[in-house]
Amino acid sequence: MSMNSKRHLLTVAILGGLISMLMSGCDRQPNAVIQTARPSTESFVNVGDYEMHFNAVRSDQLTADIARAYGIERSKNKVLLNISVLNHANKNTVSTDANITVLARNLNNQVKDVPLRRITEGSAIYYIGDADISGTETLVFEINALPAGSSNTITAKLTREFFAN
Repeated sequence: MSMNSKRHLLTVAILGGLISMLMSGCDRQPNAVIQTARPSTESFVNVGDYEMHFNAVRSDQLTADIARAYGIERSKNKVLLNISVLNHANKNTVSTDANITVLARNLNNQVKDVPLRRITEGSAIYYIGDADISGTETLVFEINALPAGSSNTITAKLTREFFAN
């Protein structure tokens, strides 16, 4: 296996691990009501040599250790957005920097502020940001990313309903 293939697998493993950790809230009450699963929408977009991955979860679903490590407030009234951009040029898949903007709105067309922070772990680069919600709310995230060295913007729309427990 080539070094580039190993790097690609490592990047995918890191992203998968991060998403898994973000989703693994271990402090859930034993009698908590479990929400019915909803059909998932796409969580990535391919444009040319680039691939953008994105996901959003309520921040109280993070473990206390993960939230503390990344300076994230755990709350049922906060949503965490996670975005990463990969470059597939020359058959090498590498995490890449990007200029990313996010516009988030609820169904009442109220705009939510989502300031992003750049996070690096080894060769992985991703961006996280949070937005406030009030109880059960649906948010529509309009994501635009301009990868470093590219003139093509990647656009995506992510719609998620977040439930108050």
